[in-house]
Amino acid sequence: MGDTEIRDDRAAGRLEAVTDGEVVGRIEYFVLDAPERAVVPVHTIVEPAHEGKGIAGSLARELYALAAREDSAVAPLCPYVAKWAERHPEQAPAAGPELIGAAKQWLTANPERF
Repeated sequence: MGDTEIRDDRAAGRLEAVTDGEVVGRIEYFVLDAPERAVVPVHTIVEPAHEGKGIAGSLARELYALAAREDSAVAPLCPYVAKWAERHPEQAPAAGPELIGAAKQWLTANPERF
């Protein structure tokens, strides 16, 4: 098995982990513009054959790095990303309750997206 590349498919709202040309994991997200710009991860999925290889953690790390490069916050609605952020506060600044609330409102208003 080759190295895993992580790529952002912004149009589809997916951060994808790709190994040997195959998408083996992804974080599905949307971008929120108010009350501040934020990346909002909703689901983290790793293909069963690739579980336990650190792919989900690599995706979460890259999601926070991507947000930092774009000067955006991260409002994790995905339980995996939220737990990862708790374990890595130095890499994952906490989102405030107003931002989390706004992300939840957006998701409720756009259920067809996920």
